[in-house]
Amino acid sequence: MVVVAVHAVDDELVEAFDRLIPQLSSSSPPPSRDHLATLVDSEDTVLFVARVEGRILGSLTLAFYRIPTGTKAWIEDVVVDADARGHGIGELLNRAALAEAQARGAKDVSLTSRPSREAANRLYRRIGFEPRETNVYRFTL
Repeated sequence: MVVVAVHAVDDELVEAFDRLIPQLSSSSPPPSRDHLATLVDSEDTVLFVARVEGRILGSLTLAFYRIPTGTKAWIEDVVVDADARGHGIGELLNRAALAEAQARGAKDVSLTSRPSREAANRLYRRIGFEPRETNVYRFTL
């Protein structure tokens, strides 16, 4: 198993996201090739994929943003193929993202996870994420 940052979009990546995104969200379509290329080419995001025996079985997006008090990072869209869950892929993806955030000087890394994702929540706590006492608000445009 290996986790790598994506530097180019190819058919394999597009096909992997066509398979993975429906497992993450029923309301969001898989990204197009152009959308993936924009994501990969941005200096403010790092797209990680996990490969097992050469096949992409997971992904995670790390987004950076700068504010007056420093650089912060946010983990989004973590997904591991349903048939591959429970084998450490999510942990490796998160550890790769944390290492990248530290290397880029981020002050902290945040994420959200639905309470119903019990295994994911156990993982996040086990690797050192701490729940925050805050309300998360969303304004849909």
